[in-house]
Amino acid sequence: QVQLVESGGGLVQPGGSLRLSCAASGRIFSITVMGWYRQPPGKERELLASITNGGRTNYADSVKGRFTISADIAQKMVSLQMNSLKPEDTAVYYCNLVLPWGDYWGQGTQVTVSS
Repeated sequence: QVQLVESGGGLVQPGGSLRLSCAASGRIFSITVMGWYRQPPGKERELLASITNGGRTNYADSVKGRFTISADIAQKMVSLQMNSLKPEDTAVYYCNLVLPWGDYWGQGTQVTVSS
């Protein structure tokens, strides 16, 4: 079974930074893309950033210029550096892994931005 574990969430003041990490394990032989999603309280889960096995990145407009995704696809790891955090960034953040046979999700890590 494929498993993803996020870490690095927590409480931070507006303007602060956090770095989220995700490690994948299990029966993984190839990866098309890894990404980060978030789900604010009472809202839908949304895609924030993704990175392909070729290193191409994409960002949601809401985080472009503030968040940076990086990954070592071969090592099945992906990170999200979050800078200039805002209260509206408060959400549960999820790691996503796309495999040839399906998509997999981590358990989520809480990020709270509050003064």
